Amino acid sequence: MYTSAKPYFYGTGRRKKSVARVRLYPGTGAVTINGRDIDAYFGLATMKLIVNQPFAVTETIGKFDIVANVNGGGFSGQAGAIRHGVARALLTADEAYKPLLKKAGLLTRDPRMKERKKYGLKAARRAPQFSKR
Repeated sequence: MYTSAKPYFYGTGRRKKSVARVRLYPGTGAVTINGRDIDAYFGLATMKLIVNQPFAVTETIGKFDIVANVNGGGFSGQAGAIRHGVARALLTADEAYKPLLKKAGLLTRDPRMKERKKYGLKAARRAPQFSKR
């Protein structure tokens, strides 16, 4: 769809196990995720809102087309990763957006990860069933 000859702004976003490589092209606001339209990729409207949040904060809705490659994790983590990548890409587009994006908390990488399983336990904190007799 897009060739590399067109100029674009790039940002990498991460959340939980998801990694998104986001390219912003000057355009009309079309969103393509893994070669599919956003409506076909995310069924929920809340996911679409999450992806477009950086544009709402910087008042650039409809000025950029998003082409994102995302892998790993679930839909919620992927939406968060794309949002993080879009925010970083907007920063490369215009450094003046930094205070707005920073205040909204869109440039901070969400550090929450899955806790590792510990030995002697069935999961991270789930202990084996206990019976007195």
